[in-house]
Amino acid sequence: MTKFPLLSSKISGLLHGADYNPEQWLESPDVLIRDVEMMKEARCNVMSVGIFSWSALEPEEGHFSFGWMDQVLDRLHENGISVFLATPSGARPAWMSQKYPEVLRVGRDRVKALHGGRHNHCMSSPVYAEKVQLMNSALAKRYAHHPAVIGWHISNEYGGECHCNYCQIRFRDWLKARYVTLDALNKAWWSTFWSHTYTDWAQIESPSPQGESGVHGLNLDWRRFNTDQVTRFCSEEIRPLKAENPALPATTNFMEYFYDYDYWKLASVLDFISWDSYPMWHTRKDDIGLAAYTAMYHDLMRTLKQGQPFVLMESTPSFTNWQPVSKLKKPGMHILSSLQAVAHGSDSVQYFQWRKSRGSSEKFHGAVVDHVGHINTRVGREVSELGGILSALSPVAGSRVEARVAIIFDWESRWAMDDSLGPRNQGLEYENTVAGHYRALWAQGIAVDVINADCDLSGYDLVIAPMLYMVRAGVGERITAFVQAGGRFVATYWSGIVNESDLCFLSGFPGPLRPVLGIWSEEIDSLTDDQHNSVSGVEGNALGLNGPYRASELCEVIHLEGAAALATYGDDFYAGTPAVTINLFGKGQAYYLASRNDLKFHTDFYTALAQEMKLPRAVEATLPEGMTAARRTDGESEFIFLQNYASQSQTLTLKADYSDMVHGGILPRKLTLPAFGYQILTRRLSITS
Repeated sequence: MTKFPLLSSKISGLLHGADYNPEQWLESPDVLIRDVEMMKEARCNVMSVGIFSWSALEPEEGHFSFGWMDQVLDRLHENGISVFLATPSGARPAWMSQKYPEVLRVGRDRVKALHGGRHNHCMSSPVYAEKVQLMNSALAKRYAHHPAVIGWHISNEYGGECHCNYCQIRFRDWLKARYVTLDALNKAWWSTFWSHTYTDWAQIESPSPQGESGVHGLNLDWRRFNTDQVTRFCSEEIRPLKAENPALPATTNFMEYFYDYDYWKLASVLDFISWDSYPMWHTRKDDIGLAAYTAMYHDLMRTLKQGQPFVLMESTPSFTNWQPVSKLKKPGMHILSSLQAVAHGSDSVQYFQWRKSRGSSEKFHGAVVDHVGHINTRVGREVSELGGILSALSPVAGSRVEARVAIIFDWESRWAMDDSLGPRNQGLEYENTVAGHYRALWAQGIAVDVINADCDLSGYDLVIAPMLYMVRAGVGERITAFVQAGGRFVATYWSGIVNESDLCFLSGFPGPLRPVLGIWSEEIDSLTDDQHNSVSGVEGNALGLNGPYRASELCEVIHLEGAAALATYGDDFYAGTPAVTINLFGKGQAYYLASRNDLKFHTDFYTALAQEMKLPRAVEATLPEGMTAARRTDGESEFIFLQNYASQSQTLTLKADYSDMVHGGILPRKLTLPAFGYQILTRRLSITS
C-alpha cells in the first residue's frame, strides 16, 4: 500500500488551520499582521481564504480588486502557511442582484427571493453562470500557480433549490433525457392515480404546495435533478480553474447527512472530499452515542472517494452560535473530537473560524481568536496544543483505514422513504437507525465503510443494509451474488419495498431480497412512542442471543421461506413469530431483523457476529462502554487511536503486547484513559518480500 497524496508535494504531514476572512479587517492592517504571528504560535499551516469575498474582489461589475488578496497570500506563504483558495459563488454582491434580478432564486411557493443570505442564487441562470465563470477565470489566472495555494475550495456548503422558469425548462429537459417519452414517465410515476396523467411536457412543474406534491415519482426525480444541477454547476466552477492549472486539486465542503443532494453524485467531480462537522457535544447525556454518530459521518466522507483521506474543513474549537443550545466543549473534548476525525481518515483539522467577526450573524460563533484579540485563552491554548500533536503525527498523513465491513446509507432510498406516507409519519429515524447498527461495531473498534446501495460489495466480508426501502435495478442481484460467494448480509424491516421509480414491488416484500433472505414480510406494525414489544432468542440459537430485548416503533410480521428463526416476538398478536432470522444461501449467510431493537440487542448481535467471523479490530482489547479504537496504516506503519468519550476515566485490558508501539516505555496490559482522553500507538511494520 502506498500513501495517498491528498494534495501535492507542497504539503507533508497533517493540516491544521481555519477559515480566514481578512477582507473583514482590511482597515486594520495591524490585525492581519498579528493574525499570522498567532497562526504560527498555534502551529497552523493552512487557511481557507476568500470564501465570501466576492464584494471585496469585485466591488463594481467588471472592476476586480486583487491587491489585498495578493498581500494576504504572499504574507501567508512567507510564513509557511498554505492556502485553500475559495471561489466566492456562495454569496454574490448586491450590485449583481440589483442589476440582474434573474440570478435570485424562486421558492417552492413561486416567490422570488430578495438579495441577502447565501446560496440563494439560481444555478440555471445564464447571467449567474457567466459571472461565476468570469470571477473563477480571473482567480485562476492570478493565483493558480501561487506558491501558497495548495487547492481550490469551491463555493461553500452548496444547498437549496430554485423553481424559476429557467429551472422548470431545465427540469423538463432532464426528464426528457431520463424517460424519452411521456408514456414512460407516466408509467414510472404511476400518474393514473388521482387522474394525474401528463399529456404534454409543458404540464410538468416542480413540486409546490400550491400545485403538485403528491406524485412521489415527481418528488423523487426533482431531488435527483437538483443533485445533477449542483453537480453540473460545481463542475462548471472547476473548469476554468483546471484550465489554468490541471494539477491543483478542487473540493467543496460537505455537511453531515445533507438532505438536499446525493453526495455520491457530487463527489464524482471533486478531487478530494472535505466536510464540516459540528456535533452538539454535552447537550444530552449520551456523548458516547454522539461520538459513534459522528464517527459514522467521518467514515462516510472517507468512503465517498474509495477510502482516500479527507479534509475536516470546518469544526469549532469551542461552540457554535446556531445550534439550539450552544455548549462549550469541556476540557479535552476539542482535542479528542479532532483526533477522532484523524483516526477515521482525515488529513486535517480546520475550524470555522480563525477570528471572530465583529458584527453580523456569526459574531458569536466559536473561533480560535476571540474578541479579546489573542490566543492566551483556554480555547487558544487547546488549539495550540492540538497543533503540536498534529505536527508530531505527520507520518499519519496519506495513510488509510482498512475496512472489511460496510453499512449502506442511501440518499435516494431516504428521499423515497420520507415520502412514503406510512407506516410511521412521525419520523422513520433513518440516519439514527443506521447509526445504531454502526455504533455496535464502532464500540468494538471494528472499521466500517459507509457506502450507498450501488457500490461494489466484493471487498467486504459483512454488509449491513438498515431500512433499505428502495432497491434499485441491479442492487438485489449484487447482494444475492455477494452472499452466494460467501459474504454475510444483514437487512432490516422496511427493506425491499419499492424500485428506483418509487413503485412498490408486487412479488411480496422484501422484493428482490426475498430469496436471499428466505423470508416474506406480510405486515408491519407501527408502535406509538410509549408502546414496546420484546424480542428473545430461541433456545440454542446460533448467535447466542438471549434477551428479552426491547423492540420499538416498527415491528414486521414475517414468515419463514427457508430461513430459520434466531429470535421471536414476545408480545401482541404476533407473539412467538420470527423476529430475527438467518438464511444459509450459497456459501454465505443472510440475516433479517424484523424490528427496531435496542442497543443491548445490537451489541449482542454484532459482538457474536464479529467473533464468529473473526472481523479485524483496531486493537485486541476489552473496550469498556465509551471507549473505542481506530487504526490507520500505509502498509509500512500503523497508527492506533484509543479514545475515551465517557465523562470519567476508564481502563481497558489489552489482550496483546503493544509495548513496541510506545516510545520510551512499556505499555501495561491495563491502560487507563482519563475522561475525554486518548492514547496514540504507532509502530513500523515488518515488510517481507
